Amino acid sequence: MLDIRHIVKQYADHKALDDVSFVVPKGKIFGLLGPNGAGKTSLIRIINQITAPDAGEIYFDGEPLSPKHIERIGYLPEERGLYKKMLIGDQMIYLAQLKGLSKSEAKTRIKYWFEKLHTESWWDKKVEDLSKGMQQKVQFVVTVLHEPDLIILDEPFSGFDPVNAQLIQDEILELNKKGATIIYSTHRMESVEMLCDNIALINKSKLILEGSVRDIKNQYKNQTYKIAYQLKPDQLNLVHQSDIWELLEQKDGEESSMTIRLREGKSLNEVLYQLLPQIDIHQIFEIIPSMNEIFIKQVTSIR
Repeated sequence: MLDIRHIVKQYADHKALDDVSFVVPKGKIFGLLGPNGAGKTSLIRIINQITAPDAGEIYFDGEPLSPKHIERIGYLPEERGLYKKMLIGDQMIYLAQLKGLSKSEAKTRIKYWFEKLHTESWWDKKVEDLSKGMQQKVQFVVTVLHEPDLIILDEPFSGFDPVNAQLIQDEILELNKKGATIIYSTHRMESVEMLCDNIALINKSKLILEGSVRDIKNQYKNQTYKIAYQLKPDQLNLVHQSDIWELLEQKDGEESSMTIRLREGKSLNEVLYQLLPQIDIHQIFEIIPSMNEIFIKQVTSIR
């Protein structure tokens, strides 16, 4: 859907983006990650043609990005942009018309979304009369009302309670299932694991990591396993240390377990060969690092 090539953006003496390139696959949920000030918002503004890059180019569905693509993009900014004193229904019709919908089509789609999100009574309310979370619902509907091919969501769950956060998450997944490509920018790594197919991590203006979530997690696994077990009746103690593994954690009791990391060149089969005479193994699984752990490791390694 998006092919981002060698994007550079400079603000006075600050370089916000430094030769950033990656591809957002069509029909996927793509996580755009990075700490505050990394350059994410600058890139999002360039994609939305709010600002222009100093160098580089972006292709949208195989074509150079141009103003004609704006109607195919829906953008939910982190800083919300609704008119607080304008009636919600009138405001949504106005914003939908800016995206190319007729007034009658806008009304039909707004009614559909109001019923879907249980907000039928909001038509004649003002934005300022709603809570932050309810305002966020309105902003989300405005973002997706024109059924864009590309939806950009910058911290979409901000201000939501858990029930409404789940509701919006389900809607995001449904929109993706119907074919929308979604760029999801966030600091919430747990939601990245649940939602995203691919990610790009930007830090200090540079792209430092990209790929599928599955491949990246597999790339950062480090031969660490947790073994739940019970000592055999004739065993008083388990030999914890070994030239095959390093013991990271040990828990004794009715639910005994040990967490180990294989030493270089060693295999899980060698671990089992040494342990099976001493214990009955109830469960063994590989510990895969979370996206949060990978995020912290990558960001803190670059000072």
